[in-house]
Amino acid sequence: MNEKERVVITGVGVVSPIGIGIDPFWDAISHGRGGISPVTRFDASKYKSRIGGELKDFDPHKFLNRKEARRMDYFVQYAVVSSIEAMDDAGIDMAKEDPYKVGVLVGSGIGGLGIIEKQHEILLNKGPDRISPFLIPMLIVNMASGQIAMRFRAKGPNSCVATACASGSHAIGEAFRLIQGKYCDIMITGGTEGAMTPMGFAGFSAMNALSNRNDEPEKASRPFDKERDGFIMAEGAGILVLESLAHARRRGANIYAEVIGYGMSADAYHMTSPSPDGEGAAHCMGSALRDASIRPDEVDYLNAHGTSTFLNDKFETMACKNVFKDYAKKLAISSTKSMTGHMLGAAGGVELIVCVLTIKHKLIPPTINYEYPDPECDLDYVPNQARPGDVRVAMSNSLGFGGHNAALVVKKFE
Repeated sequence: MNEKERVVITGVGVVSPIGIGIDPFWDAISHGRGGISPVTRFDASKYKSRIGGELKDFDPHKFLNRKEARRMDYFVQYAVVSSIEAMDDAGIDMAKEDPYKVGVLVGSGIGGLGIIEKQHEILLNKGPDRISPFLIPMLIVNMASGQIAMRFRAKGPNSCVATACASGSHAIGEAFRLIQGKYCDIMITGGTEGAMTPMGFAGFSAMNALSNRNDEPEKASRPFDKERDGFIMAEGAGILVLESLAHARRRGANIYAEVIGYGMSADAYHMTSPSPDGEGAAHCMGSALRDASIRPDEVDYLNAHGTSTFLNDKFETMACKNVFKDYAKKLAISSTKSMTGHMLGAAGGVELIVCVLTIKHKLIPPTINYEYPDPECDLDYVPNQARPGDVRVAMSNSLGFGGHNAALVVKKFE
């Protein structure tokens, strides 16, 4: 049997409500600064929830010309800009690469909802002849991967994943396996979402999934806290460059961390509610640990899915106790959604980058807004302030509507 390739992370890029670019992003994460504020992109005055994690400082024209930007929905713009940052960070010169050995796999839970809304209004008011010829290629979920491939002339494996809030993590996991299986040397991968639109916001609000703490937006996302009342919708992208270790060594690349495990499972239970007791999430984490060939007590940090909803936080805590047993009380766990909000399909990419930077900087990020302990959520959530820690192994959880679960394990490169 052929030996699997080792896979390493050599570049990262983020656009988020707390920072555009890795340095501003990590500065906010490490200092516990949130990015939640009143919604400004549309009139939210009639909505029950009127707060979110918008990208207020995002300017696509710093990276894309106006014609390019005009033909991309927000979710594609975010993905392309993050990929440019990640590829620059990795120092990859495509002129020196075999384009058929460079692939792209980017997930999005919703895709081009904004362009659908705008063009539907045109259809109703002006008729079908006024619909943009770019409607379909702007809205389809695979266009983030397609546009990134066109940007870099990457002709290797190219696909997308749409598994709701687990999309980014599933994309990274499948990219990891493509390199392990020697189908390519490099994968540009992660997640993206740009669904902060009137309809997207109304849909989550109608489900009573969002926090209504409108008078204190900066305190609204409070994972594992007893006073949590829903998640905060957010947008952005997190893109990583994965490489085979052999390829990274040949070109003398800087290596952030090594990807060592990937697990996935289905709750097969309910459209939106996690399975009782966190059974599906527990199986997924266990699969990732087995894939990584490590014991539960070798994990130093867990970036939880931690949405700030009642059932998710309760059942994810139960899942952690199921997997980590007595060690669960000693494991450092945090939800950075307390700062970024819930970036939906982008969350997995952004949160794995948090794990990578945690290893690099030896600093464990906090769960902010943790004020009132919940007896049913009684683990160490690194409350309110970052904590120094020499993290060797980190895990990231992503749990999506439809019962889709994903877990990724990374370790300090040695």
